[in-house]
Amino acid sequence: MKNSLYLNLVICLIIALANPLKGQNKYQSITSGVSWFDDKGLTVSAHGACIVKESNRYYLFGEKHLDNSNAFAGVNCYSSTDLCNWKNEGIALAVQDSGRLGENRVGERPKVMKCPKTGEYIMYLHTDNSAYKDQCVGYATSKNITGPYKFKGAILFNGNPIKKWDMGTFQDTDGKGYILIHGGEIYQLSDDYKSVVSQVNKNMTAGFESPTLFKKGKTYYLLGSHLTSWERNDNYYYTATSLNGTWTARGIFAPAGTLTWNSQSTFVLPIAGKSDTTYMYMGDRWSFPLQASAATYVWQPLTISDTTISLATYQENWSVDLKSGIATIKNLKGKTFEFTDTKAINYTGKWADKMSDSLKMFASDTKDASFKIKFKGSKISLYSTFIPDGGYAKVTLFDKNGKILHTAIVDMYCKYAVASLAYCSSMLKKGEYTLNVTVMGEHSTWSDKRKSNYGSIGNFVSIKKIVID
Repeated sequence: MKNSLYLNLVICLIIALANPLKGQNKYQSITSGVSWFDDKGLTVSAHGACIVKESNRYYLFGEKHLDNSNAFAGVNCYSSTDLCNWKNEGIALAVQDSGRLGENRVGERPKVMKCPKTGEYIMYLHTDNSAYKDQCVGYATSKNITGPYKFKGAILFNGNPIKKWDMGTFQDTDGKGYILIHGGEIYQLSDDYKSVVSQVNKNMTAGFESPTLFKKGKTYYLLGSHLTSWERNDNYYYTATSLNGTWTARGIFAPAGTLTWNSQSTFVLPIAGKSDTTYMYMGDRWSFPLQASAATYVWQPLTISDTTISLATYQENWSVDLKSGIATIKNLKGKTFEFTDTKAINYTGKWADKMSDSLKMFASDTKDASFKIKFKGSKISLYSTFIPDGGYAKVTLFDKNGKILHTAIVDMYCKYAVASLAYCSSMLKKGEYTLNVTVMGEHSTWSDKRKSNYGSIGNFVSIKKIVID
């Protein structure tokens, strides 16, 4: 399996470099759970992320990933004026020649804040060895928001590194900066953001990974996840009127069993306008081992009322007016082709009806089985059913001359059966195209350091419908 995954990585890289959709990508909404493509036509790779607003641009920082290794590959930076279309600004923090972020080391959950006192940009991240037994919070600095950032080593508290793993950051309205650690620990930074001056809140719960903190009015909201490695779970949260506590457990904030709409919290971005403020939940939908190609993002508008936050409904497509701060739901529209339409959809290989948790789908787990559709239009969306034995699908978009415009890998695994958007193209020049979807015969699967097994138990790829605009 390792050799085939590496081969797929090489093929996708060659295709992306040779035939990028450079300059053609244009998104009109934030679409969760699907691959996004940047201005160069490459898959956006920025996990464990944060967003920093500077002037009229938003800067997205996140882990750069590879498909054949979990080792630190750098921190990517992207910028946007609308939170939908992302310009690739390059690597903000590169792999170091040696030390905590050297070759075959771990660097996770990068968070950037601008220090009010110095004007410097400070990046914090979890550094570790591959066995996750040399953990600490490290930091890097830059005079420019896009970098390059210079790694300074471990950030110190009372002269010692903070030897913890999952981390986040928070900048309060008074300009003070904080580091968040799993378990609910909160540390206040010095005025120059380069050391820790005090522990504001001590460990208050077991686990509570991917700590995420935001403030509305006088209330602080602290989000986190259970300990399930890269598997999704029902994230939960606490509230307080002071960072010192007392913190009150409020339970989960998405419907039970949805596993936070199959995501893990990483950041909440307040988008303030003249009329309202939208608080955008940012979560990761991991897909080991193909974290570079198949892992996606779940960005959703939070509903907040007093001490209650909620993601009651999954919004596949939505946008926010940056001037007003008001979020709007955008439903996909267009001509719909059901999977039964064999005049429009051409199947090759073994495909058959399949049931999972009372959901009917048309599926195949036969390697290289495929389906394709030729269409005229400017956008195409694929809906599939994600299931416990779902596998990887390779999606390829061709122009009318057979030239590959881009490829994406879709992970159709989910712990429960759910029909959802699997692939969505950007707005294309109106014309003739072909979309091809192929069963890769592989699936996401992994074991954590406790030797617990996670991931899919099969290679099924399914189709529910195709929508063409």
